[in-house]
Amino acid sequence: MPQDFTTIRERIIEVLKTTSEPLTAEDIIRVLGVNISVRDVYEHLTHIAKSVWSRSQGREVLLMEPPICKKCGYVFKDLDKPKKPSRCPRCKSEWISPPRFIISHE
Repeated sequence: MPQDFTTIRERIIEVLKTTSEPLTAEDIIRVLGVNISVRDVYEHLTHIAKSVWSRSQGREVLLMEPPICKKCGYVFKDLDKPKKPSRCPRCKSEWISPPRFIISHE
């Protein structure tokens, strides 16, 4: 029986390099078939952003489509870390679309 020796981060990188459209943290969990939390995926993505950039010498970058309030359309552009905000600062709605991620090859 073959064993998979790749780390979860390596597997996330591979998924984000080969996907045709940006994926949410929930999508990543589903594609990988792993039992980890969305918070863990966001933590991995923080590190992945740095390692993808440095390993590729700037030719690859982790892109984030920012979360958007589904009620008023507010776009969360100024996030310092990947995460899904709990509520909109403009209308206070909790109906927020999660951020979506993809690795772009420059």
